[in-house]
Amino acid sequence: MSVADVISLLGGIALFLFGMSLMGEGLKKVAGSRLELVLYKLSSTPLKGVLLGTGVTAVIQSSSATSVMVVGFVNSGMMKVKQAIGVIMGAILGTSVTGWILCLSSLEGGSGVVQLLSTEVLTGIVAVVGIILRMFTGKTSNRYVGEILLGFAVLMYGMSAMSGAVSPLRESEAFIRILTSFSNPILGILVGLAFTSVLQSASAAVGILQALAITGAVTFEVALPIVMGIAIGAAVPVLLSALGANLNGKRTAFIYLLIDVLGVLIWALLFYGANAIIHFTFLDAVMSSVSIALMNTLFRLATVIVLLPCIGLMERMVELLFPDDGSAAEEQEMDRLEERFLQHPALSIEQSRLVTNSMAERAEGNLLMAVGLRNRWSDKDFRMVGETESVIDRYEDKLGTYLMKITSKSLSQSQSEEVSKYLHTISDFERISDHALNISEAAKEIHDKDLQFSPEACHELDVIESAVREILSVAVGAFVENDPQRAARVEPLEEIIDGLCDEMKSHHVDRLQSGSCTLNQGFVFNDLLTNYERVADHCSNIAVAIIELESDSFDTHEYLNSVRAMKSSSFARYYEEYKQEYHL
Repeated sequence: MSVADVISLLGGIALFLFGMSLMGEGLKKVAGSRLELVLYKLSSTPLKGVLLGTGVTAVIQSSSATSVMVVGFVNSGMMKVKQAIGVIMGAILGTSVTGWILCLSSLEGGSGVVQLLSTEVLTGIVAVVGIILRMFTGKTSNRYVGEILLGFAVLMYGMSAMSGAVSPLRESEAFIRILTSFSNPILGILVGLAFTSVLQSASAAVGILQALAITGAVTFEVALPIVMGIAIGAAVPVLLSALGANLNGKRTAFIYLLIDVLGVLIWALLFYGANAIIHFTFLDAVMSSVSIALMNTLFRLATVIVLLPCIGLMERMVELLFPDDGSAAEEQEMDRLEERFLQHPALSIEQSRLVTNSMAERAEGNLLMAVGLRNRWSDKDFRMVGETESVIDRYEDKLGTYLMKITSKSLSQSQSEEVSKYLHTISDFERISDHALNISEAAKEIHDKDLQFSPEACHELDVIESAVREILSVAVGAFVENDPQRAARVEPLEEIIDGLCDEMKSHHVDRLQSGSCTLNQGFVFNDLLTNYERVADHCSNIAVAIIELESDSFDTHEYLNSVRAMKSSSFARYYEEYKQEYHL
């Protein structure tokens, strides 16, 4: 084999890989995010999972891509490990479709009209149609179809280049000796594994084996262990994708390797064990491109059929191999912000919504716990307030970063508005939790110094705390339910709380002057009022974001001024209701 042949072979491999990538990307663009949505919505049973995994992988031409998507779903909590196993099995089977496509490269044309059926002519026709659609049509979907056709043409050209480069090897005794050595099952499996690990594609590895078949030196005995090794090597990119995943994400990635390893062990032991007794006569049969594709498909199909009833057992195996590490629930919740979903805005925004809702509810719970400490001191609850505040800080950091990444994607008007709402509100939820920490520290001071407020001050604090509880409940509930009508109740109550705080401060000065309140009591009292007032302000900001979601901008001051200026009938009605309920 000359230097020119080696360069041609490497060039063919490069074109083959690029064509496969181009075709897969084009197919994904045509399908949009529908494939991903179908995957996690319609994989409720193992059989459905297998069928879906097979179909999606056949479309995008990559079992690794399908499995990486599934790892992302499990990592984010959208899919259970048990659901993922069926989809991964389907992906393992679906990747064999590429081998059948490559069989088209072996088509031979005759003379006359029959010549049009040759690989060269078909590839040329597909390439011409593809470039026309890609470059000379304005419709986006047509351009994507053009990419698919161009990818197919490049793939086929690469396959032809590889076949042409290796064809001189049919006369090389050294090459035949090397290839024959792969008939050793262990060596053949290792070669297939290493080859696939380097190429990062099982389809590409099978394609190269099909190209080598043109030499006539690839027998059944040589091809079988290599195909088995290729199956195991396909798990490498999936395992790499799980390096940053959570516990369930790692379990899911390992499932891919486990299925392939079990498949190889089962069929290798059965086949070679039987061969030791029976001595199969077809081991020396020369393989063609079609027979290699058939072997690859049958091996994967047999593995899926045998292991499908064992999904529960495999789930328990990975649970034993990767035991629960006791990760905090909040960390698992934040794992919903899966980086793999950023290419699909609908998925990433939905996950952001769920995490933001969780953040809102945690902030509400933290404030309520802090408020309760004034009358019912608990060291445990005090520590919990501080711990939850740290968690909510992490929520804000991770959500803010994730949402900014989403904004860089191509979003619809409604999607942009929704992302803007979350960006505007997460800081308010974080600040509410900050005030919860401040309130808990004020309560600690009351407890440690045994401060006793006057009956009047206690009554006033009870009233303002009840109002704060309600405004927080209304604001968070309106946010989680995305209810503008409920949000409209926030601003009237915020005005009531502002008025209560002003009145309480005036009463506080009177008590200081009369000597019924000490200076230390006064400092703590003012700290509480300041924090309650700030909490109400943040609730108002949240309500504005909900109400102004449909507008082009979130102009808080303009909205509040307009509301107060108009004093709409609903505003006045809510204000009077709250005025009757919360008064000193």
